[in-house]
This record gives sequence, C-alpha cells and structure tokens, in this order.
Amino acid sequence: MTSRNGVILALDGVSVSFGGLQAVSDFDFALQQGELAGLIGPNGAGKTTVFNIITGQYEPVRGRIFFRGHDITGWRPDRVTNVGIARTFQNMRLFEGLTVLDNVLVARHAKLRSSMLAAALNLPSYMREERQARNKAMELLDRVGLKELAHTQAGSLPYGQQRRVEIARALAAEPEVLLLDEPAAGMNPEETTRLMEFICDIRDEFGLTILLIEHDMKLVMGICERIRVIDYGVSIAEGTPQEIQGNAKVISAYLGEEGCDYA
Repeated sequence: MTSRNGVILALDGVSVSFGGLQAVSDFDFALQQGELAGLIGPNGAGKTTVFNIITGQYEPVRGRIFFRGHDITGWRPDRVTNVGIARTFQNMRLFEGLTVLDNVLVARHAKLRSSMLAAALNLPSYMREERQARNKAMELLDRVGLKELAHTQAGSLPYGQQRRVEIARALAAEPEVLLLDEPAAGMNPEETTRLMEFICDIRDEFGLTILLIEHDMKLVMGICERIRVIDYGVSIAEGTPQEIQGNAKVISAYLGEEGCDYA
C-alpha cells in the first residue's frame, strides 16, 4: 500500500451530455497522490467519458476538474498533458507506420523548448535537445522491454507489445498522473499477469498516480487499492476490492453472481 500525500486530481460534480443523453451525471472523485485506483462499470457506463473530461477532450456542462488544487476545466488536451496528466486509449492510437522509437519521440518532442527556426536550421541548441530526447526515449523503451525493437515498425508488433509502446509514449510526457484505458484489452492470461506486474512496477519506479479502466476483473481486483463503480454515468459504489466484490448493487449491475470469484 502506498503512502498518501493528499489529493492530486479531483472531479467536482462533473456532468456531460450528448444530444440530451446524460453520459456522466454529478460525478465526484478524488484521486490520492501515489494511489493505484480502478474505475469499472458496464459497457456504456461513462468510464471513458470520465477520462475524456479529465484530459480535455470533452468540456463538462457542469462541474470542475482540479489538478493539484488548480482548476483545469476546459483546458486543451495538450495543455493538460504538459501539466502532468497522460493517458492511453481503449483503441490504441499508435502511428503504426512509424518505428517504436519514433512513436515515443512524438511525446518527447512536446517537451522541446527550441523554436521552429532552430529546428529548421539544426542549431546546436535544437540538436542537443533532440539527442537528449532520443536518449530518454531509448531509456523508456529499455524499461518496458522494447529497446531491441526500437527501430521496428510499431504496427508489426504483437498486441501486448503495442500496449507497452503506448504506455512508454505516455511515460515520455513525464506525467504525475497516468490514466490507463483498458490496458489488458486483447491480452491473453499470461500477458495480463505480466501487465499487472508492469503497472505496479512503473507506479513505484516513476512515482506515478494511476487510474485505470478495465473489464478484466482479475487485473482490477489484483492491483487496485480502491475501486469506483459507475453505471449510466452515476457512481453506485466505491471501496476496496474486497468491499466491491461483496457489494450487492455492484454484483447486480456488473459483476454477476460470480463476482466473489475474482480474488
């Protein structure tokens, strides 16, 4: 269990509607620094919408989002990333025609301070930053076990390795909060077990706070310290994995009668 150092990310009464349909309604959530938490619920419950609100893809019609006590409601996605919140996507958004290294460099380049003129003229300041970015990207690929595949086309990799490329790219943005949207999707049980260990390792190594969406209950119950459950955009339960497995409302709405078998 990690130590708690206060709230790093908070959603206060957030609501989003699409064409009159309430996707998320009066959603409150506080993520503690250093925490590894889960957000679960049936398909269409509003989980990814919550991520899209946090990262600026959607602006809430009501409510506010706070990061380290600062109101970031309505910020552009690039600004949200630069302040310290990175994410992966349910449907991976890799540049499949680029190499693994270039996919990670895309995120590192957002950190470069040199001007476009310096880049165009290959000035020493730009070349130095570019070299540092490549070194950092290679370090991250080494950490996720993909260094030997750095110059391989990303789209040619097996699914599990592509997920690691996506996570490495998110880490390249140097986040404090990492949002993982169904990281185990498409993985077999062995890959999922390795992913569980990997997520815990990077949380500790990089000092991250992690919120993940996942349908694989073995993963969720195995690594999350706290779980929030939503249904039809409304919170219906929150607690430890043990508490969630025994919650009658959660079992009815989502886990089913086998819910107690995920420990």
